[in-house]
Amino acid sequence: MDLLGLADFVLVARHGGFGKAARATGRPKATLSRRVAELEASLGLRLVERGARMLKLTEEGRALHQRAGALLTELDETASAIAAGGDRPRGRLRISAPLLFSQTAMGKLAASFALKHPDVRLEVTTEDRAVDMVEEGYDLVIRVNPDPDNSLVGRVFLRDRLVIVAPPDMDYLRSSAVVPVVVRGTTSEMKPWVMTSEEGSASINVEPVLTVSSLMNVRDAVRMGVGAAQLPISLVSRDLALGRVAKWGDVQGSEVGLWALYPSKRLLSARVSAFIDHLKSAFPTGMPDELSTYIDP
Repeated sequence: MDLLGLADFVLVARHGGFGKAARATGRPKATLSRRVAELEASLGLRLVERGARMLKLTEEGRALHQRAGALLTELDETASAIAAGGDRPRGRLRISAPLLFSQTAMGKLAASFALKHPDVRLEVTTEDRAVDMVEEGYDLVIRVNPDPDNSLVGRVFLRDRLVIVAPPDMDYLRSSAVVPVVVRGTTSEMKPWVMTSEEGSASINVEPVLTVSSLMNVRDAVRMGVGAAQLPISLVSRDLALGRVAKWGDVQGSEVGLWALYPSKRLLSARVSAFIDHLKSAFPTGMPDELSTYIDP
C-alpha cells in the first residue's frame, strides 16, 4: 500500500474535501485527487463519493479513515519524539472510565498524571457503557469485568468486591422476612440477595425503598439510615472503620476487576504506556484497600 497516498486520503477525509485540504496545506488539489484515486485503484475499493460541492466517504472509506488516521498520527508522533531525542510522552490521550471510578479516583489520577507529563493533553470522559475504542477515537479505556474482546489487550490493575452494609441501628432487620434496601438503577425484578459471612451463607429477601442513579448516592442513603445496600468494599471501608455503617456479609460471587484496555492492533504509544505505568504506581498490589486509601487517605 502507498503510504503517501494513504496519508493524502486521511488528509482529505479529515478536512472534508479536496479543496479544503488543498487550501489548508498548500498542496495542489489535482495532486490530492490523483493520489486518492490511485489508492482506490490499488485497493480495489471506492473510498469517496465525489459530489459537485462536497465529498462523502463510503462505508469502506470511513473504516479506513478511522483506523489509518490513528496509526498515522502515532507514527508522526513517534518520528517527532525520535527527532527530539527521546520517547517523552506527548500529544492527546483520550480515556474512557466508568462512573464510580471517575467520581472517586480519576480526578486525582488525571491531575497527578498531567503534572508529571505536561506535554500530554489528557481528555477523560465518564460513562459506564462499553465504548467502541476505534470508532470513537479512544486510546485507552477502563472497564469493570469486561467481556472477552480479541481486538483489545490490557491488564487488571485493581480488584474489588461487593459487600452488604446497613445502618448500625438496623442490625435487627438482618433476619427479617423482608429487608428495606437502597438500589441503583432499575428495580423491576429484585431477586433475593445471597451473602456469605462467618456464620455461613444466607439469602435475604429485599424490598427497594429508594432507587438512585449512582453508588455514591446509595452510600449516602445508607449513611442516612434509609436501608441496606450492596456496595464496593473500597467505597465503604472508612465508613465501616468509623462505625457509620455495619457490614452484614460479602455478596456471593461479586468479585470485581478493573481493567485498563487498548487496541491490540495499534502501536502502544508512549503516552498510553505512561498512563499504564501511572496506574501501576498508584495501585502497586491492586487490592481494594489500596483504592480505599487512595480515595480517602
